[in-house]
Amino acid sequence: MKKVFSWLALCAVLPLPLPAQEAAGQTSLKKVRVKGAELHYVDQGKGVPVVFVHGGLEDYRAWQPQMEAFSQRHRTIAYSRRHNYPNPRLAPGTQYSAIVDADDLAALIRNLKLAPAHIVGVSYGAYTALFLAVRHPALVRSLVLSEPPVLRWLPEVEGGKALLTDFMSKVWEPAARGFREGDEAALKAALDGFGEIGYSGSNEKMTFATLPPEVRSHLLENALEWRALTMSKDAFPVLPVAAVKRIRRPTLLLSGQRSLALHGMIDAQLAALLPQVERIIIANATHEMWNEYPEECRNAAIAFFTKH
Repeated sequence: MKKVFSWLALCAVLPLPLPAQEAAGQTSLKKVRVKGAELHYVDQGKGVPVVFVHGGLEDYRAWQPQMEAFSQRHRTIAYSRRHNYPNPRLAPGTQYSAIVDADDLAALIRNLKLAPAHIVGVSYGAYTALFLAVRHPALVRSLVLSEPPVLRWLPEVEGGKALLTDFMSKVWEPAARGFREGDEAALKAALDGFGEIGYSGSNEKMTFATLPPEVRSHLLENALEWRALTMSKDAFPVLPVAAVKRIRRPTLLLSGQRSLALHGMIDAQLAALLPQVERIIIANATHEMWNEYPEECRNAAIAFFTKH
């Protein structure tokens, strides 16, 4: 049987409570049709475009606290990937992957005449951004990536296979079984598993039950993305090393000092492979760096854009 590595739970960036997000930006929602899907987005400001790509279990609202600051200098777009709120619910099928998301993003950029755009991606959104740069390089001006899940590289890195196995057994496999019972069972298994492997970066175990009700509701609104990836034949296609070496766009890697070790392994590989790369390690941050240290991440990105 073909072994499929999934990043589903690792890309879950816990969102801010919805009232805080909605208060941060009141720009009206728009929508665009791309390759059989309808993507909702917000569009604010003028200037060289910046497109934000959210992580797993998120949607465009994750970026609302950042929209105002970025839109002072840039045309700033945040959208929801095809299986995320509030897009129409599509039947998951078996072909969903970061490549599908990258091609959707390419269609959005072309439709809105944004090219070449700065692309900011978090977790699975960063993985999507990498595939965009490989498959559609003319659409990309620069990349800002926060810990993309290039999981297929881990077995080739010293110590990486054990970390991946630990994650799969404690988080991914229980989450996949949970979807047989329903979305809530799957998310409970994933979040409880994260607590077991120390995902939060603290001594307090993170569990689904301890999350505020509004956050649990937000996660459930985006559970279809995880369901689609669990059904996919190849949710995390191989990103060839040779293709990464050919990315000729300036790239900023943002890494969390307290993120899981596998994040650091992958980012170290990317830093060694990308031809035009800078790397900033955010002190005390975990994978949730844009939520934990929004000003530091924003300032790093804006300074990077100014140079490129």
